[in-house]
Amino acid sequence: MAEHATASGDKGIVINIKKYANRRLYNTATSSYVTLEDLAAMVRQNVDFTVTDAKTNQDITRSVLTQIIVEQEGKGQSLLPIKFLRQVIGFYGDTLGGVLPRYLEQSMDSFSQNETQMRDMMQNAFKSVFPMQRIEEMGKQNLALFENAIKMFDPFANQVKPDTNQSVSAAPPPSADNLDTLKSQLDAMQARLDKLAKDRS
Repeated sequence: MAEHATASGDKGIVINIKKYANRRLYNTATSSYVTLEDLAAMVRQNVDFTVTDAKTNQDITRSVLTQIIVEQEGKGQSLLPIKFLRQVIGFYGDTLGGVLPRYLEQSMDSFSQNETQMRDMMQNAFKSVFPMQRIEEMGKQNLALFENAIKMFDPFANQVKPDTNQSVSAAPPPSADNLDTLKSQLDAMQARLDKLAKDRS
């Protein structure tokens, strides 16, 4: 019989969760009702537990854990690919179906043992490709390019607006010098964009 204890995650201690006919779950270690989300948190905290039917005392841990997975998948973070789910369903009734649970268990054990190393590798890889300092620099450069583009397409934006009480004369058409200046600025901006794209790659 499983040993009762508080939800402390102590190794070797298995908490008994009872499920009643009204679908309520009762933690016998803390003498309180819990939800599927509470059980999911216990799993993440490496707290071992079993779930039994309060009336028949039947072990229903598997079905409850499956229910937790369904609930978590419905919240948006889908960890189980559709192809994988189809493959698992296909093994029901197959002669290899009895081998699959052990294979999956060993695979997940291996994944868990290497979890810390994999997290470090992913973080290092992320930093090497997108360091925070580099992201900030890229953001500042993009902002500067945007501001320059606005100025180029509105060459009179920085000029002082005339007083509303004074008559406003029509703006003179841009001269050839202004057009040459705009073209030079556009060419310079394109060169900077090309350089940014090259740096990102």
